[in-house]
Amino acid sequence: MTTTMVILLCLASFVVSGIIFAVIAFRVGISHRKKIAEAEIGSAEAEAQRILTDADKDAATRRKEALLEAKDEIHKLRSEADRDIKERRNEVSRQERRIMQKEESLDKKMDSLEKKEEKLNDKLKQADQKLEEAEIIKRSQIDNLERISGLTAEEAKAQLLASLEDDLVYEKAQKITAYEQQIKNECEDKAKELISLAISKLAAEQVSEATVSVVALPNDEMKGRIIGREGRNIRAIETLTGVDLIIDDTPEAITLSCFDPVRRELARLTLEKLISDGRIHPSRIEETVEKSRREIEHKIKTEGERAILETNVHGVHYEIVKLLGRLTYRTSYCQNVLNHSIEVAHLAGIMASELGVDATTARRAGLLHDIGKALNHEIEGSHVQIGVDVCRKFKESPAVLHAIEAHHNDVEPKTVIACLVQAADAISAARPAARRENLESFIKRLEKLEEIANSFDGVEKSFAIQAGREVRVMIKPEVIKDDKMVLVARDIVKRIENELNYPGQIKVNLIRESRAIEFAK
Repeated sequence: MTTTMVILLCLASFVVSGIIFAVIAFRVGISHRKKIAEAEIGSAEAEAQRILTDADKDAATRRKEALLEAKDEIHKLRSEADRDIKERRNEVSRQERRIMQKEESLDKKMDSLEKKEEKLNDKLKQADQKLEEAEIIKRSQIDNLERISGLTAEEAKAQLLASLEDDLVYEKAQKITAYEQQIKNECEDKAKELISLAISKLAAEQVSEATVSVVALPNDEMKGRIIGREGRNIRAIETLTGVDLIIDDTPEAITLSCFDPVRRELARLTLEKLISDGRIHPSRIEETVEKSRREIEHKIKTEGERAILETNVHGVHYEIVKLLGRLTYRTSYCQNVLNHSIEVAHLAGIMASELGVDATTARRAGLLHDIGKALNHEIEGSHVQIGVDVCRKFKESPAVLHAIEAHHNDVEPKTVIACLVQAADAISAARPAARRENLESFIKRLEKLEEIANSFDGVEKSFAIQAGREVRVMIKPEVIKDDKMVLVARDIVKRIENELNYPGQIKVNLIRESRAIEFAK
Protein backbone atom coordinates (compact mmCIF):
# COMPACT_ATOMS: atom_id res chain seq x y z
CA MET A 1 0.00 0.00 0.00
CA THR A 2 1.18 3.44 -0.80
CA THR A 3 1.37 6.36 1.52
CA THR A 4 -1.51 8.07 -0.21
CA MET A 5 -3.76 5.17 0.34
CA VAL A 6 -2.82 5.03 4.00
CA ILE A 7 -3.61 8.68 4.42
CA LEU A 8 -6.97 8.26 2.71
CA LEU A 9 -7.87 5.29 4.87
CA CYS A 10 -6.92 7.24 7.98
CA LEU A 11 -9.03 10.17 6.92
CA ALA A 12 -11.99 7.93 6.10
CA SER A 13 -11.85 6.20 9.43
CA PHE A 14 -11.60 9.55 11.16
CA VAL A 15 -14.69 10.89 9.35
CA VAL A 16 -16.70 7.74 10.07
CA SER A 17 -15.79 7.84 13.75
CA GLY A 18 -16.77 11.52 13.88
CA ILE A 19 -20.14 10.79 12.32
CA ILE A 20 -20.78 7.93 14.71
CA PHE A 21 -19.88 10.14 17.64
CA ALA A 22 -22.14 12.87 16.46
CA VAL A 23 -25.10 10.51 16.02
CA ILE A 24 -24.58 9.12 19.48
CA ALA A 25 -24.36 12.61 20.97
CA PHE A 26 -27.54 13.67 19.13
CA ARG A 27 -29.53 10.75 20.39
CA VAL A 28 -28.30 11.34 23.96
CA GLY A 29 -29.40 15.02 23.68
CA ILE A 30 -32.80 14.05 22.35
CA SER A 31 -33.34 11.62 25.18
CA HIS A 32 -32.39 14.26 27.72
CA ARG A 33 -34.69 16.87 26.21
CA LYS A 34 -37.51 14.36 26.07
CA LYS A 35 -37.19 13.72 29.76
CA ILE A 36 -37.21 17.45 30.49
CA ALA A 37 -40.30 17.94 28.30
CA GLU A 38 -42.14 15.07 29.93
CA ALA A 39 -41.36 16.55 33.31
CA GLU A 40 -42.71 19.99 32.25
CA ILE A 41 -45.85 18.41 30.73
CA GLY A 42 -46.54 16.58 33.95
CA SER A 43 -46.23 19.76 36.02
CA ALA A 44 -48.50 21.63 33.51
CA GLU A 45 -51.16 18.96 33.71
CA ALA A 46 -51.06 19.12 37.48
CA GLU A 47 -51.42 22.91 37.36
CA ALA A 48 -54.29 22.65 34.88
CA GLN A 49 -56.06 20.15 37.07
CA ARG A 50 -55.66 22.45 40.05
CA ILE A 51 -57.07 25.43 38.06
CA LEU A 52 -60.05 23.37 36.92
CA THR A 53 -60.74 22.29 40.46
CA ASP A 54 -60.59 25.89 41.69
CA ALA A 55 -62.88 27.03 38.82
CA ASP A 56 -65.46 24.35 39.68
CA LYS A 57 -65.45 25.43 43.29
CA ASP A 58 -65.81 29.13 42.33
CA ALA A 59 -68.64 28.35 39.88
CA ALA A 60 -70.51 26.35 42.48
CA THR A 61 -70.17 29.19 44.95
CA ARG A 62 -71.43 31.79 42.44
CA ARG A 63 -74.30 29.52 41.38
CA LYS A 64 -75.44 29.27 44.97
CA GLU A 65 -75.21 33.06 45.37
CA ALA A 66 -77.20 33.64 42.12
CA LEU A 67 -79.87 31.16 43.22
CA LEU A 68 -80.20 32.96 46.53
CA GLU A 69 -80.47 36.38 44.79
CA ALA A 70 -83.04 35.03 42.31
CA LYS A 71 -85.12 33.59 45.13
CA ASP A 72 -85.01 36.93 46.95
CA GLU A 73 -86.06 38.82 43.76
CA ILE A 74 -88.86 36.34 43.07
CA HIS A 75 -90.12 36.73 46.61
CA LYS A 76 -89.98 40.51 46.30
CA LEU A 77 -91.85 40.51 42.96
CA ARG A 78 -94.44 38.09 44.29
CA SER A 79 -95.05 40.37 47.28
CA GLU A 80 -95.48 43.43 45.03
CA ALA A 81 -97.80 41.50 42.69
CA ASP A 82 -99.91 40.35 45.64
CA ARG A 83 -100.11 43.92 46.87
CA ASP A 84 -101.14 45.25 43.40
CA ILE A 85 -103.75 42.52 43.00
CA LYS A 86 -105.15 43.35 46.40
CA GLU A 87 -105.36 47.07 45.56
CA ARG A 88 -107.03 46.36 42.21
CA ARG A 89 -109.52 44.06 43.83
CA ASN A 90 -110.35 46.80 46.32
CA GLU A 91 -110.74 49.35 43.46
CA VAL A 92 -112.95 46.96 41.49
CA SER A 93 -115.09 46.45 44.59
CA ARG A 94 -115.47 50.22 44.99
CA GLN A 95 -116.41 50.59 41.32
CA GLU A 96 -118.96 47.82 41.59
CA ARG A 97 -120.53 49.50 44.59
CA ARG A 98 -120.70 52.84 42.71
CA ILE A 99 -122.24 51.20 39.65
CA MET A 100 -124.83 49.51 41.80
CA GLN A 101 -125.65 52.83 43.47
CA LYS A 102 -125.99 54.53 40.06
CA GLU A 103 -128.22 51.76 38.78
CA GLU A 104 -130.43 52.16 41.81
CA SER A 105 -130.52 55.95 41.24
CA LEU A 106 -131.39 55.45 37.54
CA ASP A 107 -134.15 53.05 38.43
CA LYS A 108 -135.61 55.62 40.80
CA LYS A 109 -135.39 58.34 38.14
CA MET A 110 -137.03 56.10 35.54
CA ASP A 111 -139.88 55.43 37.92
CA SER A 112 -140.23 59.17 38.55
CA LEU A 113 -140.18 59.94 34.80
CA GLU A 114 -142.80 57.33 34.09
CA LYS A 115 -145.06 58.86 36.73
CA LYS A 116 -144.46 62.36 35.30
CA GLU A 117 -145.16 61.10 31.78
CA GLU A 118 -148.46 59.65 32.92
CA LYS A 119 -149.39 62.96 34.57
CA LEU A 120 -148.34 64.86 31.40
CA ASN A 121 -150.46 62.62 29.21
CA ASP A 122 -153.42 63.24 31.49
CA LYS A 123 -152.85 66.99 31.28
CA LEU A 124 -152.54 66.85 27.47
CA LYS A 125 -155.82 65.01 27.24
CA GLN A 126 -157.44 67.64 29.47
CA ALA A 127 -155.88 70.43 27.34
CA ASP A 128 -157.24 68.85 24.14
CA GLN A 129 -160.67 68.66 25.69
CA LYS A 130 -160.48 72.29 26.76
CA LEU A 131 -159.32 73.32 23.25
CA GLU A 132 -162.27 71.54 21.72
CA GLU A 133 -164.59 73.27 24.18
CA ALA A 134 -162.92 76.65 23.40
CA GLU A 135 -163.28 76.05 19.64
CA ILE A 136 -166.98 75.26 20.12
CA ILE A 137 -167.42 78.42 22.18
CA LYS A 138 -165.46 80.45 19.57
CA ARG A 139 -167.64 79.19 16.73
CA SER A 140 -170.78 79.97 18.68
CA GLN A 141 -169.50 83.47 19.47
CA ILE A 142 -168.55 84.07 15.80
CA ASP A 143 -172.03 82.94 14.77
CA ASN A 144 -173.57 85.33 17.31
CA LEU A 145 -171.29 88.18 16.13
CA GLU A 146 -172.14 87.55 12.47
CA ARG A 147 -175.83 87.45 13.34
CA ILE A 148 -175.62 90.69 15.38
CA SER A 149 -173.35 92.62 12.95
CA GLY A 150 -174.92 91.32 9.78
CA LEU A 151 -171.40 90.64 8.34
CA THR A 152 -169.61 87.39 7.67
CA ALA A 153 -166.18 86.73 9.14
CA GLU A 154 -164.48 87.37 5.79
CA GLU A 155 -166.34 90.64 5.30
CA ALA A 156 -165.49 91.81 8.81
CA LYS A 157 -161.85 90.83 8.26
CA ALA A 158 -161.70 92.72 4.96
CA GLN A 159 -163.27 95.79 6.56
CA LEU A 160 -160.81 95.66 9.46
CA LEU A 161 -157.84 95.25 7.13
CA ALA A 162 -159.02 98.15 4.98
CA SER A 163 -159.20 100.44 7.99
CA LEU A 164 -155.83 99.21 9.21
CA GLU A 165 -154.31 99.72 5.76
CA ASP A 166 -155.41 103.37 5.68
CA ASP A 167 -153.95 103.89 9.14
CA LEU A 168 -150.71 102.10 8.22
CA VAL A 169 -150.32 104.08 4.98
CA TYR A 170 -150.66 107.32 6.88
CA GLU A 171 -148.23 106.19 9.61
CA LYS A 172 -145.77 104.84 7.05
CA ALA A 173 -145.83 108.07 5.08
CA GLN A 174 -145.34 110.06 8.28
CA LYS A 175 -142.38 107.91 9.32
CA ILE A 176 -140.78 108.08 5.88
CA THR A 177 -141.17 111.85 5.86
CA ALA A 178 -139.73 112.12 9.37
CA TYR A 179 -136.75 109.89 8.54
CA GLU A 180 -136.06 111.71 5.30
CA GLN A 181 -136.23 115.06 7.04
CA GLN A 182 -133.91 113.84 9.77
CA ILE A 183 -131.38 112.50 7.26
CA LYS A 184 -131.59 115.69 5.22
CA ASN A 185 -131.05 117.84 8.31
CA GLU A 186 -127.98 115.83 9.30
CA CYS A 187 -126.40 115.22 5.89
CA GLU A 188 -127.46 117.95 3.50
CA ASP A 189 -125.36 120.73 5.00
CA LYS A 190 -122.27 118.53 5.24
CA ALA A 191 -122.70 117.16 1.73
CA LYS A 192 -123.21 120.65 0.28
CA GLU A 193 -120.13 121.87 2.10
CA LEU A 194 -117.93 119.02 0.83
CA ILE A 195 -119.18 119.15 -2.76
CA SER A 196 -119.02 122.92 -3.03
CA LEU A 197 -115.53 122.93 -1.52
CA ALA A 198 -114.35 120.26 -3.96
CA ILE A 199 -115.85 122.09 -6.95
CA SER A 200 -114.47 125.44 -5.88
CA LYS A 201 -110.97 124.01 -5.38
CA LEU A 202 -110.94 122.40 -8.81
CA ALA A 203 -110.05 125.18 -11.21
CA ALA A 204 -109.54 122.95 -14.26
CA GLU A 205 -111.29 124.24 -17.34
CA GLN A 206 -113.98 121.92 -18.62
CA VAL A 207 -114.22 121.73 -22.39
CA SER A 208 -116.65 119.63 -24.38
CA GLU A 209 -114.73 118.11 -27.25
CA ALA A 210 -116.30 116.34 -30.18
CA THR A 211 -114.44 113.74 -32.17
CA VAL A 212 -113.66 115.12 -35.61
CA SER A 213 -115.04 112.84 -38.30
CA VAL A 214 -114.95 115.30 -41.25
CA VAL A 215 -111.79 116.44 -43.04
CA ALA A 216 -111.98 119.73 -44.91
CA LEU A 217 -110.59 119.85 -48.46
CA PRO A 218 -109.16 122.91 -50.24
CA ASN A 219 -111.25 122.10 -53.33
CA ASP A 220 -113.37 119.32 -54.81
CA GLU A 221 -110.58 118.28 -57.19
CA MET A 222 -108.73 116.90 -54.18
CA LYS A 223 -111.39 114.17 -53.89
CA GLY A 224 -110.26 112.66 -57.19
CA ARG A 225 -106.59 112.74 -56.15
CA ILE A 226 -107.46 111.04 -52.84
CA ILE A 227 -109.42 108.35 -54.70
CA GLY A 228 -106.53 107.85 -57.14
CA ARG A 229 -106.34 105.86 -60.34
CA GLU A 230 -108.89 103.04 -60.12
CA GLY A 231 -109.28 103.80 -56.40
CA ARG A 232 -105.78 102.68 -55.39
CA ASN A 233 -105.13 105.67 -53.10
CA ILE A 234 -108.38 105.40 -51.12
CA ARG A 235 -107.93 101.62 -50.82
CA ALA A 236 -104.41 102.11 -49.49
CA ILE A 237 -105.63 104.63 -46.89
CA GLU A 238 -108.53 102.40 -45.78
CA THR A 239 -106.31 99.31 -45.61
CA LEU A 240 -103.51 100.98 -43.64
CA THR A 241 -105.73 102.91 -41.20
CA GLY A 242 -108.78 100.62 -40.87
CA VAL A 243 -111.12 103.58 -41.47
CA ASP A 244 -113.87 103.92 -44.08
CA LEU A 245 -113.61 107.08 -46.21
CA ILE A 246 -117.00 108.33 -47.34
CA ILE A 247 -116.66 110.60 -50.36
CA ASP A 248 -120.07 111.91 -51.40
CA ASP A 249 -121.60 115.11 -52.72
CA THR A 250 -120.68 117.07 -49.63
CA PRO A 251 -118.68 120.02 -50.95
CA GLU A 252 -115.02 120.21 -49.95
CA ALA A 253 -115.28 117.55 -47.21
CA ILE A 254 -114.59 113.85 -46.65
CA THR A 255 -116.30 111.89 -43.87
CA LEU A 256 -114.31 109.36 -41.82
CA SER A 257 -116.21 106.43 -40.32
CA CYS A 258 -114.72 104.06 -37.70
CA PHE A 259 -115.72 102.77 -34.28
CA ASP A 260 -112.15 103.24 -32.97
CA PRO A 261 -111.41 106.92 -32.20
CA VAL A 262 -107.64 106.30 -32.36
CA ARG A 263 -107.92 104.91 -35.89
CA ARG A 264 -110.18 107.79 -36.87
CA GLU A 265 -107.62 110.27 -35.54
CA LEU A 266 -104.86 108.41 -37.41
CA ALA A 267 -106.81 108.68 -40.68
CA ARG A 268 -107.62 112.37 -40.08
CA LEU A 269 -104.01 113.26 -39.36
CA THR A 270 -102.81 111.24 -42.36
CA LEU A 271 -105.26 112.96 -44.74
CA GLU A 272 -104.33 116.40 -43.47
CA LYS A 273 -100.63 115.68 -44.01
CA LEU A 274 -101.24 114.28 -47.52
CA ILE A 275 -103.42 117.24 -48.48
CA SER A 276 -100.83 119.67 -47.15
CA ASP A 277 -97.99 117.86 -48.94
CA GLY A 278 -99.86 117.38 -52.21
CA ARG A 279 -98.08 114.13 -53.12
CA ILE A 280 -100.67 111.37 -52.90
CA HIS A 281 -99.68 107.87 -53.99
CA PRO A 282 -99.52 104.46 -52.21
CA SER A 283 -95.87 104.61 -51.11
CA ARG A 284 -96.28 108.20 -49.83
CA ILE A 285 -99.51 107.19 -48.07
CA GLU A 286 -97.70 104.34 -46.32
CA GLU A 287 -94.92 106.67 -45.12
CA THR A 288 -97.42 109.26 -43.93
CA VAL A 289 -99.52 106.69 -42.05
CA GLU A 290 -96.45 105.37 -40.25
CA LYS A 291 -95.33 108.90 -39.35
CA SER A 292 -98.83 109.79 -38.09
CA ARG A 293 -98.98 106.56 -36.07
CA ARG A 294 -95.72 107.44 -34.33
CA GLU A 295 -97.03 110.93 -33.57
CA ILE A 296 -100.26 109.53 -32.10
CA GLU A 297 -98.39 106.96 -29.99
CA HIS A 298 -96.16 109.74 -28.68
CA LYS A 299 -99.19 111.90 -27.92
CA ILE A 300 -100.95 108.99 -26.17
CA LYS A 301 -97.90 108.44 -23.97
CA THR A 302 -97.56 112.18 -23.30
CA GLU A 303 -101.24 112.59 -22.41
CA GLY A 304 -101.12 109.57 -20.07
CA GLU A 305 -98.05 110.93 -18.29
CA ARG A 306 -99.71 114.35 -18.07
CA ALA A 307 -102.75 112.83 -16.37
CA ILE A 308 -100.51 110.94 -13.91
CA LEU A 309 -98.53 114.06 -13.03
CA GLU A 310 -101.58 116.31 -12.84
CA THR A 311 -103.40 114.02 -10.41
CA ASN A 312 -100.22 113.17 -8.42
CA VAL A 313 -100.77 109.43 -8.78
CA HIS A 314 -97.54 107.41 -8.73
CA GLY A 315 -96.55 103.81 -9.37
CA VAL A 316 -98.96 103.26 -12.27
CA HIS A 317 -98.06 100.49 -14.73
CA TYR A 318 -96.85 101.82 -18.09
CA GLU A 319 -99.60 99.88 -19.92
CA ILE A 320 -102.24 101.68 -17.85
CA VAL A 321 -100.51 104.97 -18.64
CA LYS A 322 -100.91 104.18 -22.36
CA LEU A 323 -104.59 103.31 -21.85
CA LEU A 324 -105.12 106.61 -20.04
CA GLY A 325 -103.54 108.41 -22.99
CA ARG A 326 -105.97 106.65 -25.37
CA LEU A 327 -108.84 108.21 -23.43
CA THR A 328 -107.91 111.59 -24.88
CA TYR A 329 -109.53 110.40 -28.14
CA ARG A 330 -112.58 108.95 -26.35
CA THR A 331 -115.71 110.98 -25.63
CA SER A 332 -118.88 110.25 -23.69
CA TYR A 333 -121.86 112.49 -24.45
CA CYS A 334 -119.24 114.70 -26.15
CA GLN A 335 -117.31 114.99 -22.88
CA ASN A 336 -113.61 114.12 -23.16
CA VAL A 337 -113.14 110.99 -21.03
CA LEU A 338 -109.53 111.75 -20.02
CA ASN A 339 -110.41 115.24 -18.78
CA HIS A 340 -113.45 113.76 -17.06
CA SER A 341 -111.25 111.15 -15.32
CA ILE A 342 -108.78 113.81 -14.18
CA GLU A 343 -111.62 115.92 -12.80
CA VAL A 344 -113.12 112.93 -10.98
CA ALA A 345 -109.70 112.19 -9.46
CA HIS A 346 -109.38 115.77 -8.18
CA LEU A 347 -112.91 115.86 -6.79
CA ALA A 348 -112.58 112.49 -5.06
CA GLY A 349 -109.21 113.47 -3.59
CA ILE A 350 -110.51 116.78 -2.25
CA MET A 351 -113.57 115.19 -0.63
CA ALA A 352 -111.45 112.35 0.79
CA SER A 353 -109.07 114.88 2.38
CA GLU A 354 -111.98 116.71 3.98
CA LEU A 355 -113.36 113.44 5.37
CA GLY A 356 -110.00 112.19 6.62
CA VAL A 357 -109.89 109.27 4.16
CA ASP A 358 -106.88 108.14 2.10
CA ALA A 359 -106.81 110.87 -0.57
CA THR A 360 -104.12 109.12 -2.66
CA THR A 361 -106.24 106.01 -3.09
CA ALA A 362 -109.31 108.14 -3.84
CA ARG A 363 -107.45 110.05 -6.59
CA ARG A 364 -106.11 106.81 -8.02
CA ALA A 365 -109.58 105.22 -8.12
CA GLY A 366 -111.08 108.39 -9.63
CA LEU A 367 -108.44 108.53 -12.37
CA LEU A 368 -108.87 104.84 -13.30
CA HIS A 369 -112.66 104.52 -12.90
CA ASP A 370 -113.33 104.83 -16.67
CA ILE A 371 -110.15 103.09 -17.90
CA GLY A 372 -112.31 100.38 -19.49
CA LYS A 373 -113.61 102.91 -22.05
CA ALA A 374 -110.21 102.78 -23.73
CA LEU A 375 -110.90 99.15 -24.65
CA ASN A 376 -114.67 98.65 -24.65
CA HIS A 377 -114.78 98.81 -28.47
CA GLU A 378 -112.16 96.03 -28.66
CA ILE A 379 -113.21 93.70 -25.82
CA GLU A 380 -116.70 92.42 -25.19
CA GLY A 381 -118.32 93.61 -21.97
CA SER A 382 -119.15 96.82 -20.11
CA HIS A 383 -116.44 99.39 -19.52
CA VAL A 384 -116.81 98.77 -15.77
CA GLN A 385 -115.95 95.07 -15.99
CA ILE A 386 -113.21 95.68 -18.55
CA GLY A 387 -111.67 98.33 -16.28
CA VAL A 388 -111.77 95.98 -13.27
CA ASP A 389 -110.13 93.16 -15.26
CA VAL A 390 -107.38 95.44 -16.63
CA CYS A 391 -106.56 96.95 -13.23
CA ARG A 392 -106.60 93.52 -11.57
CA LYS A 393 -104.16 92.28 -14.24
CA PHE A 394 -101.73 95.08 -13.37
CA LYS A 395 -101.97 94.51 -9.57
CA GLU A 396 -104.10 97.46 -8.49
CA SER A 397 -105.29 97.41 -4.87
CA PRO A 398 -108.66 95.87 -3.86
CA ALA A 399 -109.93 99.32 -2.78
CA VAL A 400 -109.33 100.74 -6.26
CA LEU A 401 -110.88 97.68 -7.95
CA HIS A 402 -114.02 97.95 -5.77
CA ALA A 403 -114.38 101.68 -6.46
CA ILE A 404 -114.16 101.05 -10.23
CA GLU A 405 -116.68 98.20 -10.03
CA ALA A 406 -119.15 100.19 -7.91
CA HIS A 407 -119.07 103.59 -9.62
CA HIS A 408 -122.16 102.70 -11.74
CA ASN A 409 -123.81 100.60 -8.99
CA ASP A 410 -122.91 97.32 -10.70
CA VAL A 411 -122.15 96.22 -7.14
CA GLU A 412 -123.16 97.85 -3.88
CA PRO A 413 -120.53 100.41 -2.70
CA LYS A 414 -119.00 99.12 0.54
CA THR A 415 -116.22 101.66 1.17
CA VAL A 416 -116.07 105.41 1.63
CA ILE A 417 -113.71 105.72 -1.36
CA ALA A 418 -116.19 103.92 -3.63
CA CYS A 419 -118.96 106.32 -2.57
CA LEU A 420 -116.67 109.33 -3.12
CA VAL A 421 -115.72 108.17 -6.64
CA GLN A 422 -119.39 107.62 -7.43
CA ALA A 423 -120.26 111.13 -6.19
CA ALA A 424 -117.33 112.72 -8.03
CA ASP A 425 -118.34 110.95 -11.25
CA ALA A 426 -121.89 112.31 -10.92
CA ILE A 427 -120.61 115.84 -10.17
CA SER A 428 -118.33 115.85 -13.21
CA ALA A 429 -121.07 114.54 -15.51
CA ALA A 430 -123.70 116.92 -14.13
CA ARG A 431 -121.76 120.15 -14.67
CA PRO A 432 -123.66 122.57 -16.91
CA ALA A 433 -122.73 121.89 -20.56
CA ALA A 434 -120.36 119.12 -19.49
CA ARG A 435 -122.20 116.61 -21.63
CA ARG A 436 -124.28 116.78 -24.73
CA GLU A 437 -126.52 114.34 -26.48
CA ASN A 438 -128.20 114.43 -29.84
CA LEU A 439 -131.63 116.00 -30.17
CA GLU A 440 -133.47 112.78 -30.97
CA SER A 441 -132.28 110.82 -27.92
CA PHE A 442 -132.81 113.91 -25.73
CA ILE A 443 -136.46 114.25 -26.83
CA LYS A 444 -137.06 110.51 -26.38
CA ARG A 445 -135.69 110.67 -22.85
CA LEU A 446 -137.96 113.57 -21.94
CA GLU A 447 -140.98 111.82 -23.46
CA LYS A 448 -140.15 108.63 -21.56
CA LEU A 449 -139.80 110.63 -18.36
CA GLU A 450 -143.26 112.16 -18.73
CA GLU A 451 -144.70 108.79 -19.79
CA ILE A 452 -143.44 107.12 -16.60
CA ALA A 453 -144.93 109.86 -14.42
CA ASN A 454 -148.30 109.79 -16.25
CA SER A 455 -148.59 106.00 -15.88
CA PHE A 456 -149.43 106.24 -12.15
CA ASP A 457 -153.03 106.39 -10.95
CA GLY A 458 -154.03 109.81 -9.67
CA VAL A 459 -151.56 111.73 -11.87
CA GLU A 460 -153.30 114.40 -13.91
CA LYS A 461 -150.35 115.48 -16.06
CA SER A 462 -146.58 115.88 -15.83
CA PHE A 463 -143.95 118.19 -17.31
CA ALA A 464 -140.24 117.48 -17.84
CA ILE A 465 -138.33 120.73 -17.24
CA GLN A 466 -134.78 121.92 -16.62
CA ALA A 467 -133.50 119.91 -19.64
CA GLY A 468 -134.82 116.71 -18.10
CA ARG A 469 -133.28 117.22 -14.69
CA GLU A 470 -136.69 117.78 -13.05
CA VAL A 471 -140.19 116.44 -13.64
CA ARG A 472 -143.20 118.22 -12.15
CA VAL A 473 -146.17 115.95 -11.54
CA MET A 474 -149.64 117.41 -11.06
CA ILE A 475 -151.70 115.20 -8.71
CA LYS A 476 -155.51 114.79 -8.64
CA PRO A 477 -156.35 115.90 -5.09
CA GLU A 478 -159.48 113.74 -4.85
CA VAL A 479 -157.51 110.55 -5.69
CA ILE A 480 -154.19 110.96 -3.85
CA LYS A 481 -154.16 112.43 -0.36
CA ASP A 482 -151.28 114.30 1.21
CA ASP A 483 -150.12 111.30 3.23
CA LYS A 484 -149.74 109.16 0.08
CA MET A 485 -147.73 111.68 -1.95
CA VAL A 486 -144.42 110.56 -0.43
CA LEU A 487 -145.10 106.95 -1.46
CA VAL A 488 -146.11 107.93 -5.01
CA ALA A 489 -142.96 110.06 -5.38
CA ARG A 490 -140.79 107.13 -4.26
CA ASP A 491 -142.52 104.78 -6.72
CA ILE A 492 -141.95 107.22 -9.61
CA VAL A 493 -138.28 107.57 -8.64
CA LYS A 494 -137.82 103.79 -8.63
CA ARG A 495 -139.40 103.47 -12.09
CA ILE A 496 -137.15 106.22 -13.46
CA GLU A 497 -134.03 104.62 -11.97
CA ASN A 498 -134.92 101.20 -13.41
CA GLU A 499 -136.04 102.25 -16.90
CA LEU A 500 -134.00 105.34 -17.87
CA ASN A 501 -130.34 106.08 -18.52
CA TYR A 502 -129.47 109.69 -17.76
CA PRO A 503 -126.53 111.80 -16.58
CA GLY A 504 -126.63 113.30 -13.10
CA GLN A 505 -129.91 113.11 -11.19
CA ILE A 506 -133.60 113.88 -11.78
CA LYS A 507 -135.78 115.69 -9.28
CA VAL A 508 -139.37 114.41 -8.96
CA ASN A 509 -141.62 117.25 -7.77
CA LEU A 510 -145.25 116.31 -6.90
CA ILE A 511 -147.81 119.15 -6.70
CA ARG A 512 -151.26 118.68 -5.15
CA GLU A 513 -153.62 121.66 -5.22
CA SER A 514 -157.17 121.82 -3.91
CA ARG A 515 -159.47 124.58 -5.21
CA ALA A 516 -162.94 125.67 -4.15
CA ILE A 517 -164.85 127.49 -6.88
CA GLU A 518 -168.27 129.16 -6.49
CA PHE A 519 -170.18 131.59 -8.69
CA ALA A 520 -172.09 134.61 -7.44
CA LYS A 521 -175.29 135.16 -9.41
